[in-house]
Amino acid sequence: MAKKNTSGNGSIDKPVSTLSNKEVSNNDNGKSEKVLSIQQKHLTKEELLKALRLMLLARGIDTKSMNLLRQGKTFFHIAGAGHEAIQVAVGFSVDANKDWLYPYYRDLAVALSVGLTPEEFFLQCFAKAADPSTGGRQLPCHWGLRRINLPTQSSPTGTQFLNAVGSALAIVKVGERNIAYVSSGEGTTSQGEFHEAVNWASREKLPVLFVIENNKYAISVPVQLQTGGKKHSIAEMMSGYADLHRLRIDGTNFQESYDAVQESIKYIKDGKGPALIEADVVRLLSHSSSDDQKKYRDPKELEEDLRNCPIEKLSKKLIADGFLTKEEYETMKLDVHTEIDNAADRAIKEKDPTPESAARFVFDESGLKEKLEYEKSIPSGKPVVMVDAINHALHEEMEFNKNIFVFGEDVADSKGGVFTATKGLSTKYGFDRVFNSPLAEASIIGVATGMALSGLKPVVEVQFGDYIWPAFMQFKDELTTIRYRSNNHWSAPVVTRVAVGGYIRGGLYHSQNIESIFSHLPGILIAYPSNAADAKGLLKTACRLNDPVLFCEHKGLYRQSFAMSASPDKDYLVPFGKAKVVKEGSDLTVISYGASLWDSVFAARRLEDEGYSVEVIDLRTIIPLDEETIFNSVKKTNKAIVVHEDTLTGGFGAEVAARIADNCFQFLDGPVKRIAAKDAFVPYSPILENVILPNREQIFQGIKELLEF
Repeated sequence: MAKKNTSGNGSIDKPVSTLSNKEVSNNDNGKSEKVLSIQQKHLTKEELLKALRLMLLARGIDTKSMNLLRQGKTFFHIAGAGHEAIQVAVGFSVDANKDWLYPYYRDLAVALSVGLTPEEFFLQCFAKAADPSTGGRQLPCHWGLRRINLPTQSSPTGTQFLNAVGSALAIVKVGERNIAYVSSGEGTTSQGEFHEAVNWASREKLPVLFVIENNKYAISVPVQLQTGGKKHSIAEMMSGYADLHRLRIDGTNFQESYDAVQESIKYIKDGKGPALIEADVVRLLSHSSSDDQKKYRDPKELEEDLRNCPIEKLSKKLIADGFLTKEEYETMKLDVHTEIDNAADRAIKEKDPTPESAARFVFDESGLKEKLEYEKSIPSGKPVVMVDAINHALHEEMEFNKNIFVFGEDVADSKGGVFTATKGLSTKYGFDRVFNSPLAEASIIGVATGMALSGLKPVVEVQFGDYIWPAFMQFKDELTTIRYRSNNHWSAPVVTRVAVGGYIRGGLYHSQNIESIFSHLPGILIAYPSNAADAKGLLKTACRLNDPVLFCEHKGLYRQSFAMSASPDKDYLVPFGKAKVVKEGSDLTVISYGASLWDSVFAARRLEDEGYSVEVIDLRTIIPLDEETIFNSVKKTNKAIVVHEDTLTGGFGAEVAARIADNCFQFLDGPVKRIAAKDAFVPYSPILENVILPNREQIFQGIKELLEF
């Protein structure tokens, strides 16, 4: 049954497949409006038979996968049975070599339509080393193909929407006329990142095709408990976006689905904006192999879904229209069944991943970082404050690499960032390369990830570390995992600059340190410079590496005179994972970074007057950690103390202390101590802040106590 076509400003109760360019007047406000549509394209017999075969192939793989699971040969499957018509319609309409594809885990028929082979599906199903999507690292049904524009997918619901917007933005930036396709079930539209993605795409008229496959159940939760849209419609819910072309269709009808996708792509490629198709489909199998929908669905509803099977609909129509005989249909089904069995038989014989490969490809292994020339000269230019050194690095790297795009909240001129770190960039390089983002941190990181997957180099700003947390899902499950989960086929080397730290009377929400939390994410490098020269050199290196980088900039050091340095030249790079001994000594080693590094230096100088020799190490990068410099120093001084601004419990100093204890125990003449903030929040009052954060006197006394131990 044809559903409602919902275009930008009103509702049109006409079947999508029969609309043409004409005036209609039954919209919500009673006014006449023109509806963009296309005349129904009559697919050839060969195209229709191919579509039916692809649908049978997807359904047969679902059946085979469930049988293999029952036999104990595999462990998990998510079926797409009932979704095949809209999925094949998408596969028929996109150009997998040019368009960017972000299907969700139920999109088996899409993946098959754009080039995934049954054998490749089963290689993932059996977790084989030759699996082109993940190399055995992810659950089945996480599609990814390097030979086309299909980045390996993740499991969280909704994170892919912002990545697709990033790829669409990359399409626009490089001047192509392609699209980004992204899909999900209707339940996922409850996620905020879906709405952020539609907002960004609509605001900038980006070439994104959103397809929502509405089977009316998010695991066991029905659509009426998920969406506030009128008539529980996702398309209706998004009616406020003027440039979003919206369609609601019968997603079990192949011709209607195909026409809707064609119409939407035409709208997108005409530069009018993104499109959203809500395809009403049926879920013929449970949510996944771990679910039993008979526990919560009415048997009559299940029977009704069976009557709407898209394969039955298409096959009966083709037989009725004389394109296919019943005998030919049975032969087709047998042929598909044989192809699937043979593919599974071949795949199961392939090699398993080796144990030695389990921890590979967390980071780039190409050797690029080893080939860069570091610290080629001693900084000798005019002294600069740290924020200006960062600004100079951005200017130089944007000149060096035309694929660098800088964006974030308030980064463009005339503001140039709330701390002026990006001042002058948009004036010099244009608002196409330096632009303001919506005030949405998940959007910033999610879009940057999609741009990076598409070959660009985003260098983004999150204004305050205190507000980075809405983006944590994008960091944890998308940005940092893509290289590993794709078995090194894909990477997203995004640089994220973020202002952190206290001592500026910022109170609870402008004083946070975040490095210890992000250090728990395999796959991201973390820099935390303490001075202008290191800030410039590390940021320039970050812009050239093939891994994502979290670049922590201490607000309290931006304009501090003691953090000033002679300005390095444009070729000055500082290596990640190489700490710096900023003061040599023989009695005790202090390991620190950021603002605490300077308090440690000042304490060491005071202690010199009392006859003590204290060595101070600036880590410069948290990940990777320079263990060699730390251990060599501790073996020399026989005492160690770690000083940092973050809280004591769970602070990164605990990691440093543990590694010293593990590797240098026999050299120690005292306990490995830590000086850090109290396990409390940072208050606004200077008097109270001085109690919570480690202060110079506290650091001085703590070091002295260990010296006297």
